Amino acid sequence: MAGPEIPTATTDAAAEAAAREAGRLLFAGPCTFVAGAATVESLPPPSLTEVAVAGRSNVGKSSFLNALTGRRALARTSSTPGRTQQINFFDLGGRLMLVDLPGYGYNKAGKKNALNWNRLIQLYLRGRARLRRVLVLVDCRRGLGPTDRQTMDELDAVAVNYQVILTKADKAGKGENSAEAVAQRIAEEIKGHPAAHPDVLITSSEKGTGIEAVRAVLAALAAPEQLS
Repeated sequence: MAGPEIPTATTDAAAEAAAREAGRLLFAGPCTFVAGAATVESLPPPSLTEVAVAGRSNVGKSSFLNALTGRRALARTSSTPGRTQQINFFDLGGRLMLVDLPGYGYNKAGKKNALNWNRLIQLYLRGRARLRRVLVLVDCRRGLGPTDRQTMDELDAVAVNYQVILTKADKAGKGENSAEAVAQRIAEEIKGHPAAHPDVLITSSEKGTGIEAVRAVLAALAAPEQLS
């Protein structure tokens, strides 16, 4: 009787290549704007598995989304924090809903609006049945900050799975300040967070670093492709 099959480097490489190809195909398809919601009442009814993208204002979220989808103007980029003023929903070929959340923390429209939007984010995260994962973007030059940790605590409390994605790797320092070192420290810290995914991914929207890996992760969460 044959024993269990032992994974080899070859099979691992083949699985990784297949995952990346699945990610490429998902993002090579249509990406359609569905709705923008500034209130809970205006949230579209959940229809697909959702993956939300969150992060501090000016973390590079718009650039990340543009690089991820291969579209230059899917999300507006700006050096001014707090540009995104609503929750935006994008349908990826009828297989996955990509959700762009307003940046938390500083907001250019003022403290009152910032509080309202942060409250909207909280209500969305707590009540969205089809939400499968939240990508928490963190600037690799700064690491986790108080607002990041607060967001992770809230996601732990409502049992919503999340994964830390480091941005701006091309601007990282060296040694202890390198993106790899920051990722390792964060990976150690999130071991104590029950809803955190253990893998911390490193990306650069400018260089395209890590974008294929993120696409592969999202393809694994998406609904199967419909065969005609």
